[in-house]
Amino acid sequence: MSDTLEVITPIESRYVDEHRNVTPSRLWQRLGLGGVLLISIFMNFFQLGQNGFANLYYAAAIRSMLDNWRNFFYVSFDPGGFVSVDKPPLGFWLQAASAKIFGFTPFSIFLPQALAGVLSVFLLYTLVRRHFGVMAGLLAALALAISPISVLTNRNNTIDSTLVLVMLLGAWAVVKAAENGKLRWLLLCAVFVGLGFNIKMLEAYLVVPAYGLLYLLAAPRRIWIRIAHLGLAALLMLTISLSWAVAVDLTPASSRPYVGSSQNNSELSLALGYNGIQRLLGQVFGGNSSTTNTNTGSTSGNTTTGQFPPSGTFNGGDFQHPTSGGQAPQGIGGGNGGGMFNTGNPGLLRLFNEPLGGQIVWLLPIALLGILALAWQRRPRFRGIPEFSPQQRSMILWGVWLLTMAVFFSVATFFHQYYLSTFAPAISALFGIGAVVMWQDYRRSGWRGWLLPLALLLTALEQIHIIVSNPDWGVWLIPLIAIPCAIAAAVLIAARLMPRLRLSARVLAPALCVALLALMLTPAVWSAIPVLANQASNLPVAGPSAQSGAGFGGGNSTADTALIKYLEAHKGNAKYLVAVISSNEADAIILATNQPVMALGGFSGSDPILTTTQLAALVKSGTIRYVLLNSNGGGSPGGGQSALTTWITQHATAVPSSQWQSSSSTSGGFGGAGQLYVFASGS
Repeated sequence: MSDTLEVITPIESRYVDEHRNVTPSRLWQRLGLGGVLLISIFMNFFQLGQNGFANLYYAAAIRSMLDNWRNFFYVSFDPGGFVSVDKPPLGFWLQAASAKIFGFTPFSIFLPQALAGVLSVFLLYTLVRRHFGVMAGLLAALALAISPISVLTNRNNTIDSTLVLVMLLGAWAVVKAAENGKLRWLLLCAVFVGLGFNIKMLEAYLVVPAYGLLYLLAAPRRIWIRIAHLGLAALLMLTISLSWAVAVDLTPASSRPYVGSSQNNSELSLALGYNGIQRLLGQVFGGNSSTTNTNTGSTSGNTTTGQFPPSGTFNGGDFQHPTSGGQAPQGIGGGNGGGMFNTGNPGLLRLFNEPLGGQIVWLLPIALLGILALAWQRRPRFRGIPEFSPQQRSMILWGVWLLTMAVFFSVATFFHQYYLSTFAPAISALFGIGAVVMWQDYRRSGWRGWLLPLALLLTALEQIHIIVSNPDWGVWLIPLIAIPCAIAAAVLIAARLMPRLRLSARVLAPALCVALLALMLTPAVWSAIPVLANQASNLPVAGPSAQSGAGFGGGNSTADTALIKYLEAHKGNAKYLVAVISSNEADAIILATNQPVMALGGFSGSDPILTTTQLAALVKSGTIRYVLLNSNGGGSPGGGQSALTTWITQHATAVPSSQWQSSSSTSGGFGGAGQLYVFASGS
């Protein structure tokens, strides 16, 4: 639809004529969209994959999934199929398919996310342009293309970019359903939500309130038909969502990997617990003194019932990183949501302050005032069969999406900063819509005409606040933001206070455009820094202070070649090259050798996978011969494997470090502070 006003109802004819005169031609529309897509392609693909695998935990899983169909289906972390990763399969299936086609490289496993990022920009443009015109669509698409946390996530092997694309596809389907009331479009939306669940579990359901409320309020059907349609869609959504998890749980435990990061070897429990309620409440440590192991029905002596404490703090014992010199890696530790889960204190202003503000808040003030202007301009009616305009439907969709995400990320206590990438589409859409709607209101009389200059000033102040929170960088950007926005706001205010100045749209529109470009400058710079620096971060964090490789398994981590040569030469007929406590000591070895490495406690070292009796049986059968423990023996309270490590140190023999550790060794997963143990044959 080439003209915004074809879908805007009804306004004075003089305004219609003026607006048509400034609507871009088809050529400029295509050039504008092409430019935005080129920016997105550059941001997502420039130097992609040239600096390591980023998240080694997921990269090791892709390497293992390529070995056989069993590992592929169950998303096994290790080639031996001992334990799975802590997420459902769909996003990793796409990465594995890409690696199968193009070879196992960082680029091939990043490719699906980079493509998803570009497609999301195009899809957002289509959704916004359809109801609010080309300028709104281009502004929204550009905002998403330069959204700092979105760019970082698109260039990583975390799977949130794929989830964002599926969410936008669901938005497209539900908009169609709300327009014509046809069940098939609503069911298609349910399919996309179900697929999203199989990418990031309950995180995909954060958009369900927006989808459901849009159809319930705006579909041109009687209320009971709408409710019945929503019931059918919910049933389909749950069926698709739970299909893989139920299939895994119905498979005998002995025939599949242990469900990583669960405490009872259940995908359903993982979805509702570790990847569900615990993300909101952060209560991942419980008071149970024992945990049932569903592989055997026996009970182990582990004291933990989860992976991470609510504050985001860690005991360094089981989380020592190859590059950390035997200490807890940078980004792990610190209370109040600090460290690896550096999300600040929950509260109303959490999103407007660091550490979350720099990830997502750059354009949020305009988005908030934009939805206010749109809500007042397009007040809906709720009697009988609803009669909603396209703009009212968009208001419900993006407004509820933004509200739901804002509430969740303001109160949740257990999430990574890159989860905010699911918030970016709503902010970007409402930024583009808000700029256009507030411009329309500005051209008319009434109090809403003051929202546009107010939005420019508030957004500029918020951006300056974030820059000041990072005093070692970016001060030079402050005048580039403040001066254009102040001048534009002054011109807009003067034109309303002094009508005799007769400032036309040819003067006011360029001033507004310059201010909007100034407001997009800092997020663009924050996005470009890691792109140009070619960072490969395990846990994507946008901004100039983000550290490449911070957190678990940074992108350049490598295993000690001396250790690998020793293990390969001495493992004999053992199935596993070595056993370690957590995936953080295993991923680099798996990537270097593609041989089975047993992570006894799963991702964090706290999964109750084996009892000492089971471990003894594996040793006796020759399945395991070598075990690599960190300096604390892997038995810290954060790890929960003290019973296993005590048994290992009592029944195995320490191998002198001179036989397996190079002088500059990182010893697989430890900063030169680990100890290798060997079991005698048949012990």
